[in-house]
Amino acid sequence: MWWTRLKALIVKELLAVLRDPKARLILVGPPIVQLLVFSYAATLEVKNVDLMVLDRDNGHWSQELIQRIGGSPTFRSVTLAASPAEVRLAIDTQSVLAALEIGPTFSRDIEAGQPAEVQVILDGRRSNASQIVSGYLGRIVGTLAAETPAGKRTGSEAIRIEPRNWFNPNLTYQWFMVPNLVASIALLIGLIVTALSVARERELGTFDQLIVSPLRTHEILLGKLIPPMMIGLFHISIYILAAVFIFGVPLRGSLLLLYGSAVFYLAAVVGVGLFISALSMTQQQAILGAFLFMVPAMLLSGFATPIENMPAWLQPVTLINPLRYFLVIVKGVFLKDIPLAEVIRQTVPLCLIAIVTLSAAAWLFRRRLE
Repeated sequence: MWWTRLKALIVKELLAVLRDPKARLILVGPPIVQLLVFSYAATLEVKNVDLMVLDRDNGHWSQELIQRIGGSPTFRSVTLAASPAEVRLAIDTQSVLAALEIGPTFSRDIEAGQPAEVQVILDGRRSNASQIVSGYLGRIVGTLAAETPAGKRTGSEAIRIEPRNWFNPNLTYQWFMVPNLVASIALLIGLIVTALSVARERELGTFDQLIVSPLRTHEILLGKLIPPMMIGLFHISIYILAAVFIFGVPLRGSLLLLYGSAVFYLAAVVGVGLFISALSMTQQQAILGAFLFMVPAMLLSGFATPIENMPAWLQPVTLINPLRYFLVIVKGVFLKDIPLAEVIRQTVPLCLIAIVTLSAAAWLFRRRLE
């Protein structure tokens, strides 16, 4: 008997979301567009950099350095400056991201086997890009230094570093970004669909009818929980197919582990959404509440910046963020065949978050029943 009531509520919730053609389009269209756009646009790679060079040496080695920088695919243009004032103006107006100043004795110092210095001037307003460009220039200068007379003489004594990138040998950025988007867009869809659920009932005047129906509190909660999870699993399936067949991301781990953890992840997300929805009186409040949670969740998940780099007082806040744990699982399943023990270790916090949020939502529902 309880299953019949629950099934009717699940069908009602699915019809409420899917019977509107615009709602269907919003649920399917934008997430796919976001996956395709963000996979290419949301990148931390630095390309097409405009560089200015102040060459005060005009010697053989300074010209060789400029040619090597110009031949790098990272740099779009290399402009020669006539004076330090021109460099200052270019950085100030953001015409270039970085400038290279070569000293007047650069080539002579190299031929004499003495230390030759090059100054790199970076635009600190774009700190992340500046650090990456500094690394690019450092590698180019280091390669040139190894080919100078002094570098060849000490080459046999030098320590040579051979980098080897595990799990992503070619450092393909889509291999990093697409698994992150699988978890992030699922959070967006699951949170908004769930947050609007009870608020929509209140605006339409059907929430009171739901309360006086034969449905019990836990049945109402399950009826509100299962449809968004079904929609979330549908989206995750689409994202996995797109990741493998469109972006070529390897799927090295177990799909069973990925879907098993995704169920608990979506339960935690839906629990947060139901809690927000139970607190909200209108759909507008529900959307604002969903975004109030979602933006910090994205920033505190380790999506763009490692959690270890965050301030010590802020790191404990990330422990209540479900996205933090599922990102580890989804990237691990795609890129490194994450073991079962690690999946369980990341899934247990998701279970705890789901239990707490769903219990809080159930308590709010009971208050409405009293």
